[in-house]
Amino acid sequence: MMGTNILLVALGGAVGSVGRYLTVEALRRWSPDAAFPAGTFAVNTIGCFVMGIAFAALADRGKDGLTLFLLTGLLGGFTTYSAFGLDTLRLVQDGERGMAFGYVAGTLALCLAAVWGGHGIGKSIWGAS
Repeated sequence: MMGTNILLVALGGAVGSVGRYLTVEALRRWSPDAAFPAGTFAVNTIGCFVMGIAFAALADRGKDGLTLFLLTGLLGGFTTYSAFGLDTLRLVQDGERGMAFGYVAGTLALCLAAVWGGHGIGKSIWGAS
């Protein structure tokens, strides 16, 4: 069963990643000179919207094959931001509003610090810009 689950997640992730790439490229062609990262913005927004619909539709199914393929694989491959959105929704639904706020604030702060810190380390090691 674990092997089948991994295959379903991997297949969904492949489809989602290709979908993300195509969406970002389409928006880049539509607005090639824009400084605003419209592709990433669109992917995150679309992914969160679809995650909400899929979660509502599949909530009673548990972690079956379809749920693993769609939520973990496809939408996780399309954007991990959708998983972040779903985790936050679950915390709020469980009455953990303070924890949800901490999760959102902590994720934003730590992820931004991590990307800036990682960039600084990479720059010092490899001379990247």
